[in-house]
Amino acid sequence: LLGAALLWAGAGALVNLKYSVEEEQRAGTVIANVAKDARDAGFVLDPRQPTAFRVVSNSAPHLVDISPGSGLLVTKQKIDRDLLCRQSPKCVISLEVMSSSMEICVIKLEIKDLNDNAPSFPTDQIELEISETASPGTRVPLESAYDPDSGSFGVQSYEITPNDLFGLETKTRGDGSRFAELVVEKSLDRETQSHYSYVITALDGGDPPNFGTVELSIRVIDSNDNNPLFEEPAYTVSVPENAPPGTPVIRLNASDPDEGTNGQVLYSFHSYVSERARELFQIDPQSGLITVSGAIDYEEGHVYELDVQAKDLGPNSIPAHCKVTISVQDANDNPPLINLLSVNSELVEVSENAPPGYVIALVRVSDRDSGANGRVQCKLLGNVPFRLQEYESFSTILVDGRLDREQRDQYNLTIQAKDNGVPSLQATKSFTVKITDENDNHPHFSKPYYQVIVQENNTPGAYLLSVSARDPDLGLNGSVSYQIVPSQVRDMPVFTYVSINPNSGDIYALRSFNHEQTKAFEFKVLAKDGGNPSLQSNATVRVIVLDVNDNTPVITAPPLVNGTAEVYIPRNAGVGYLVTVVKADDYDEGENGRLSYEMVEGDRGFFEIDQVNGEIRTTRAFGENAKTAYELIVVAHDHGKTSLSASALILIYLSPALDAQESIGSVNLSLIFIIALGSIAAILFVTMIFVAVKCKRDNKEIRTYNCRIAEYSYGHQKKSSKKKKISKNDIRLVPRDVEETDKMNVVSCSSLTSSLNYFDYHQQTLPLGCRRSESTFLNVESQNNRNAGSNHIYHHTFTGQSPQQPDLIINGMPLPE
Repeated sequence: LLGAALLWAGAGALVNLKYSVEEEQRAGTVIANVAKDARDAGFVLDPRQPTAFRVVSNSAPHLVDISPGSGLLVTKQKIDRDLLCRQSPKCVISLEVMSSSMEICVIKLEIKDLNDNAPSFPTDQIELEISETASPGTRVPLESAYDPDSGSFGVQSYEITPNDLFGLETKTRGDGSRFAELVVEKSLDRETQSHYSYVITALDGGDPPNFGTVELSIRVIDSNDNNPLFEEPAYTVSVPENAPPGTPVIRLNASDPDEGTNGQVLYSFHSYVSERARELFQIDPQSGLITVSGAIDYEEGHVYELDVQAKDLGPNSIPAHCKVTISVQDANDNPPLINLLSVNSELVEVSENAPPGYVIALVRVSDRDSGANGRVQCKLLGNVPFRLQEYESFSTILVDGRLDREQRDQYNLTIQAKDNGVPSLQATKSFTVKITDENDNHPHFSKPYYQVIVQENNTPGAYLLSVSARDPDLGLNGSVSYQIVPSQVRDMPVFTYVSINPNSGDIYALRSFNHEQTKAFEFKVLAKDGGNPSLQSNATVRVIVLDVNDNTPVITAPPLVNGTAEVYIPRNAGVGYLVTVVKADDYDEGENGRLSYEMVEGDRGFFEIDQVNGEIRTTRAFGENAKTAYELIVVAHDHGKTSLSASALILIYLSPALDAQESIGSVNLSLIFIIALGSIAAILFVTMIFVAVKCKRDNKEIRTYNCRIAEYSYGHQKKSSKKKKISKNDIRLVPRDVEETDKMNVVSCSSLTSSLNYFDYHQQTLPLGCRRSESTFLNVESQNNRNAGSNHIYHHTFTGQSPQQPDLIINGMPLPE
């Protein structure tokens, strides 16, 4: 930006480019590559900017434009130079273009004329009357042909056909237009021929030339012998602009030596004089005095040409003609005109981040006056962070300081333009510069730390507090939304504890807080604006949970069963003997958790309780006639505003077997119970080891015996209505001499009760390591034969053995194989 500003200050910041194009080019025709030419001229184009150029001024925006991306100068529609500039000798379109690096390029585009129009006459026929006495050389001006083309393509010459008695001579006016004068070349004789017809042809300078024709009709009449005659064929005079009506310009004099009406001359403007000239000037028909009749403005017209004719009143008069050229002198009567080249001439918008040297608008100052009256100087009034930089044909307004919308969002600028005329004229132009917002401010919390106190057991969804952050930016840049920063509270997401309204900043509880679990917790709230990119800040919120007396005391000692505890003390216990200690827990804090103990009912005459530590002691000795049991109802209560309590029934038994000397202090029944359980467990463990060792030894001794599995089938017996229970005496085992390889499958003792048939055995020793009542023998060799019989008959077969006497006798009868 500094480099661009330095370039602007020097001549390198302004480049003039000149191009030309012929008229009648179709829309979209590429005239030139402005980007390339500007770069060759020294422009520094920023390749990071997608738009290389922006047009800040265009005298014909409907005809030509510059493509912002490519920098090509193209036509927008078909250009008609004759309509745009009419017959001006030069037709130029001007553009001012600014590059992305804030360099200025002035483009002049000349529209070249094509010979696309033919000359034309205002009428289809020209009628003239010429006296027969007109001598050769007499000249009569003819109506000019009009050609919209300019320069050499305009009307250049006239021709007459046929060329016998009359000839044509082409002449040029002061404005460059050409007209024809009819020249009498031979003497006329009305009596010989009174009417002539010719064709006048107007030709332009094209190759081939275009032409237009008109019919010329000449009637020969009788006329005076002498014609009026001006002293000079042409006059040049000057008149100041703004001359009041009636101001004399020139007095013409045409002499006619004839007498009477033939010598009386009347003056008038020729029919060719324009309507505008007739509005500004008038001629006295008798005296020939030309005076001002309208408001003359130099800026409207510099030169006026008046064709004046003088005609006598005689018959067959031949008028005389002269040309009067009136030059208008400029006066400093136009103040400078200030034109602000921006989208809105009354309001200019600029970002608050605009750097110094940034162009916010272009100003074109013009003065319709000429010379020193039209030379203008301009300046920017007031103490504002902007400055005016002048160039040849325009000026720019640049940022000249730091802009901050939050401090000031608009400026009223006034441009003063003053010309060098005497007296000097000046003009001012005021407009507003609006500073647009940028997201340059972070949201700001009203305070960095918020704290709220809430009692526990609150209702979920209860309102806690509101946080507020302000952002001085506008629109989305200043709209603030809130959110909670993710964190943990007791290994739980903070979102399960609280929530926040993203628009208002109101914070609500999502659960009922428990002081005994959470006394206080903190989290952060994030405030973000809606800018792109967004800016943010955060604040800390601390929630303190106050305790509420919501926990009832719980009596933990002595151990209670259904709210009752039994305590044994010796009968001979003396005064002050510690019976037991009542202990209670309360999870509340402070006064809500501080406990006191008292006896509310029962035998309170024999005992007392310490309100602080809960010790129950005797207050008197028990005699031989005292009862054996006493009851006390003990209450433990906290000191909350609404006190909560717990009660227990204490049964105190007098035990004569206990010695008071050996039983001083409280008897810990729990400890006695634990010791007893431990002793029993030790005895059981030793017994199990003994049995295991015994079973292992017995198993080694019976390896030489096999037993047949008794097969008892109800299918071979008649079923009785009532099943007979088999007793132990109905079963006995018979030893058998078999090889050790023939072994019996033994099922565990516990499986006996789950089998379909129950077997008792005879009272004989079973060296199997389990009780007689818990053992049976089942066949496991042939699993497929278990359910072979329709009556669920169980069979057992010993492989490789012939049938022998049965091993198992039930009720004195051997079981079949």
